[in-house]
Amino acid sequence: MEKNSIETKYNKWILILSILIPVAVAVLFKVKLKDLGFDASPLPILPPIYATINGITAVLLISAVLAIKNGKRQLHENLMKCAIACSLVFLVLYIAYHMTTDSTIYGGTGVLKYVYYFVLLTHILLSVATIPLVLITYVRALAARFDKHKKIAKITFPIWLYVAVTGVVVYLMISPYYVN
Repeated sequence: MEKNSIETKYNKWILILSILIPVAVAVLFKVKLKDLGFDASPLPILPPIYATINGITAVLLISAVLAIKNGKRQLHENLMKCAIACSLVFLVLYIAYHMTTDSTIYGGTGVLKYVYYFVLLTHILLSVATIPLVLITYVRALAARFDKHKKIAKITFPIWLYVAVTGVVVYLMISPYYVN
């Protein structure tokens, strides 16, 4: 298959997923399994797990950049696939948590409250932007369009890294307010 046709083939999927995932998360965030008649117990164990996954994602991203800078392309590719897999696992666990558990309100005050909401808001907005960026970056690598891949990766990497790190920060800041 020609390189450009690989990109063209996946462009519609990138668009669909870039819209569908945030919309599905927003909708499922409001849907509680118990309201649908399912006997679903809250899953308070999940936030530290998916915060850890965010931390692992950050380490994988940094390791992948170091690998490619050192000419280890196969290692870079494997680390990036692991980072994508971690992001998918995070997404499933995040949805499962919010479909079984009521949202937690941040209880901090003063400057920390504003810091928390700033970090949370930028984390959410950039996580939505990360979806098409990651997909486009990955498809360009699949299509062996490494010149274009490298260009967009320079944008994708810091945004994805910020989302992964702030996921941990948000968890650490709100964890004292979780109700068990």
